[in-house]
Amino acid sequence: MAKVHFYYSAMNAGKSSTLLQASYNYQERGMRTCLFLPDFVHEATGGYIASRIGIQHEAIAFDRSFDFENYLSSCTEKPHCLLIDEAQFLMKQQVYELSKIADQLNIPVLAYGLRSDFRAEPFEGSQYLLVMADVIQEIKTICFCGSKATMNLRLDDQGQVLRAGAQIELGGNERYLAVCRKHFFELDQLPSALIEA
Repeated sequence: MAKVHFYYSAMNAGKSSTLLQASYNYQERGMRTCLFLPDFVHEATGGYIASRIGIQHEAIAFDRSFDFENYLSSCTEKPHCLLIDEAQFLMKQQVYELSKIADQLNIPVLAYGLRSDFRAEPFEGSQYLLVMADVIQEIKTICFCGSKATMNLRLDDQGQVLRAGAQIELGGNERYLAVCRKHFFELDQLPSALIEA
């Protein structure tokens, strides 16, 4: 039986580049992969999963009502692996569908996403991936203090920490900072040394 994997991290830890490397590994062995990206991210990136180190790959857009099982039933050639970027934006039902795909079609599912938002609230997709995944693995990154970063801060243009607002904000990864839990609770303003960097 195939497994559902959930790779989570704070912002800018390399989730997309890790996903692209995994896809490459399958393709290098002659296997087909299907890469998926939320529709609003897909539109913003021109249809590509792109990493900060410059690699990219075309992806299929999914929205809140996208049916992964129906999509696969329409494929003439079944993929050997499904890879989902920004998996925090999956809906509960979609996580269940992906679990059924792994169990019934024996297709591994590799999902990459954030565990929580800038308010320390879980995303629906991440919440259910933490419940349903067979393998849960953290992709580590570090806070500016050197400790492991597990939280995400949203910043305004002046470096002020924002504690309220819509969970989803299009674009602007530079407006987020991965920090340790201590600095998540302590910071109201980004340190000037980081603003100038």
